[in-house]
Parts: sequence; C-alpha cells; structure tokens
Amino acid sequence: MTLATHPGAHPGALRPAMPATDHGAGSAAAPPPALLFDHVTVRFGAYTAVSDAHLQVADGEFVSIVGPTGCGKSTLLNVAAGLLEPTEGDICVYGRSLAGLNRAAGYLFQADALMPWRTALRNVITGLEYAGTARAEAERLGNEWLARVGLSGHGERFPHEMSGGMRKRVALAQTLIRDPRIVLMDEPFSALDVQTRVLMENELLQLWTTYRKSVLFITHDLEEAISLSDRVIILSAGPSTHPIAEFKIDLERPRDVAEIRMTPRFVELYHLIWDAMKEEVLKAYERNQRKLAD
Repeated sequence: MTLATHPGAHPGALRPAMPATDHGAGSAAAPPPALLFDHVTVRFGAYTAVSDAHLQVADGEFVSIVGPTGCGKSTLLNVAAGLLEPTEGDICVYGRSLAGLNRAAGYLFQADALMPWRTALRNVITGLEYAGTARAEAERLGNEWLARVGLSGHGERFPHEMSGGMRKRVALAQTLIRDPRIVLMDEPFSALDVQTRVLMENELLQLWTTYRKSVLFITHDLEEAISLSDRVIILSAGPSTHPIAEFKIDLERPRDVAEIRMTPRFVELYHLIWDAMKEEVLKAYERNQRKLAD
C-alpha cells in the first residue's frame, strides 16, 4: 500500500541515492529525522499499548524494531503511517507534526494486499492510476518496476498464478513505484520459506542501497533485523511498551544476508542484542501462559 508520494516527486521516477554528505563546518545542516516519535503514548480504552516511546529514523537510515509478540511494534508502525493517532505525544515527519495520513510514506504489509482480480502489472500501477498518471506512462513505469524486482515478463499473471515470493516482489514494486521518501514494512517476509526470504532480503537491500529510502522495518527475526539494518531498537514486553535499548549495526555494506551471518561481528551483535531482549521475551511468554491457564 502506498499512502502517497512526497510533494514535488514525479510518481515512479525514483532517483539513485546521492553519496553521503559530510555535515561538518561550513556545510549545509543535516536534514531533520524522517520520523520522530516524540514521547508517543497509545491507549485503547483502559489498555496502554505504547507508553512514552521516543525514537527516530534518520533520513536514509534503515532501522528495525524487534521485541516480543504483542509488544506494540505494529502499533508504532501504524502511528508512523498516520493510520493511528497518538493518545499523547507527537509524530513528526521531516520536522513537521503529522496530521492525517503520512503522505511521505509507503506501507508494505505482512499479509498479501494485492487485488486478486488485477494482474501483476495492474496491481503495481494502482497508486499511479489513482494519482491520475496517464495509462501509457503508468504501464511503462510498471513494467520498469517489475523488471527491477526480477519479474520482467510476468506482468499479465494474476496473484493466484504467482508464488509467495513473486507476490511479495509485486507488493514491493507497488510500494516503491510512487517514490515514497519513507518505507514502512510490517514483517513483510515472515510468511516466506527460508530460501525465498533470503532472496527477498537481498533484493530489498539492493533497492535500498540504490535509492536510500528511510526504512522502518518491523520483525520478530533478530537475524533479519541485524542483517538489514543500520540500527536495531528493542521494545519492552507489553503492556505499556517502550524502547529499552538500541544497537548500531556496524557491519560493512553492501551485504549479502546469508554471508554476513557467518561473520564474527554478526555473531557478537546477535548475542549482545539477544542478551538485552531475552528477559522481555520471557516476560511475554509467561504472561501468555497465564492467560491460557485462566
């Protein structure tokens, strides 16, 4: 699902990422964070899902959020998308308080969100059609994006004719074709088999390296989070979830997600992060066991 493109962008006309800029003395100031959760609290009636969450995603940064099941990860993502309004606190997008949908963001859901009656090409260009892009131009861009995600020649297939990995590639193209500055991803590869998942993770990294979008990635998979990210943020067990730690992932880029997991530094980071979150996982497990016993 693409919420909208950022103002002034030509739909589908993604530009390769510019080299990193040194923001030292005499240079232009660094841009504000792509996303800033400014002490965000979210309540549903008497239940507090998220409490005083303060975190940010820098421009062009890849940040993953991990934590136990039910800890509010998807709640934070929905706040970032503008689909859910904070009860307290503020969410800022490039320095501006968000009101309504986040029009700088594209959203890739966990479950398939493709329309079964539309072909792969028609699904990819849905956002462009709603934006009023001419049919011929939309189809040209749609075919370009199908090629970028490795589906050249598959544009006339319907979702039921594609594998899970192919459908996820279509969804990725559908999200990125509108050129969002921010990409929100809610466990997008969790339903895939291990081999396909690795292929999709590498595909995502290649696209991110080229276009350097700001990514907020939700996952239960700590290995996935470390393999993909610049930073990993840990959330506490719910209720009243809040960030409890963050780790900079200082692994070299570009990365191959299968190969990077064999390196000593990856193993070291995995143990450091797991040590910081395992108590929260245990709390969530024990709480769920008590609920089952009641």
